[in-house]
Amino acid sequence: MAYESDLALRLVPYTAGEQPKDRQFIKLNTNENPYPPSPKVAEAIEGLCDSLRLYPDMEATQLREAIAQVNGVEPEMVFCGNGSDEVLAFAFAAFFAGKRLLTPDVTYSFYPVYANLFGVEHEAVPLKADFTVDVEGMMQGCPMALANPNAPTGIELPQSEIRRMAQHARDNGAVLLVDEAYAAFAQETAVPLLKEFDNVLIVRTFSKSHALAGMRVGYAMGSQRLIDALRRIRDSFNSYPLDRLAQAAATASMLDVDYTAKTVALVVAARDRAFARLQESGIEVLKSATNFLFVKAGEDAAPVQKALREEGILVRHFGSPRLKSWLRVTIGTTEDMEKVTDALIRHIKGE
Repeated sequence: MAYESDLALRLVPYTAGEQPKDRQFIKLNTNENPYPPSPKVAEAIEGLCDSLRLYPDMEATQLREAIAQVNGVEPEMVFCGNGSDEVLAFAFAAFFAGKRLLTPDVTYSFYPVYANLFGVEHEAVPLKADFTVDVEGMMQGCPMALANPNAPTGIELPQSEIRRMAQHARDNGAVLLVDEAYAAFAQETAVPLLKEFDNVLIVRTFSKSHALAGMRVGYAMGSQRLIDALRRIRDSFNSYPLDRLAQAAATASMLDVDYTAKTVALVVAARDRAFARLQESGIEVLKSATNFLFVKAGEDAAPVQKALREEGILVRHFGSPRLKSWLRVTIGTTEDMEKVTDALIRHIKGE
């Protein structure tokens, strides 16, 4: 007799990057920020202990207002959740359940998991040979969801193409979801499209550019109609997804725009230096608009990943046939990246 539901038995869950507990590593396998969050975060959460007996603001009003202020939208166009993964899950339930969703075949691997969980017919559109998104292929149907810049490739799709997809989706009465987890490290954002398209939903996280992965805060921006749909899903699951500490920390971090810009600039500079060094060494590496690099490390990159781990460096390897030659390397501090780049060149080139 099976106690589990058919759903529980058929699900293939998302596999996260290794979280080591037994030794110290240069940890570049989960796209975390190498720098601490804004000092204003500590100030914001200090003294909140007494208030923890009370439920938090279910609408995260102050945080939504801060996000709206920084991004130039109205607070009614912002939705907050327990990490961008939860926001994405709510979006799949709100806009894609029972429909045929198109995503790139190489992208955030949680998308097919959510599709399976929420009864979404999922079609994976192969990336082009150069790992760019096949926009024409994506527009063979709708709704559509994609990460931009994409993961794990790091490649940014021009906003002119995002606009074409938004128009196609609207013409067919569907939503375009743009996952902008890495937008802070890129050149453009889809936020200006929100003034024109009521069917575009942008999802973001505080884990990357704001260094709050441990707080689990994510948000979405879109028309009030889309935000209201997300609220209905939330309130059918958990009306209080963000605790008081997370709301206070994220609000302080969002408003400290100067600190965020400073640390993002440090990451981008280290990324570009590593990219240049790897290219000069004859190693194939994709041009990145994120806080990581996608590096080719032989026919099978697993031995290089293992060798790096033995040296105390964690990077991510994906074993699928199309990706097995590549390693995803999160950008660390300037000092860490010097060591990591040296190690990559040594192991990949056999020097």
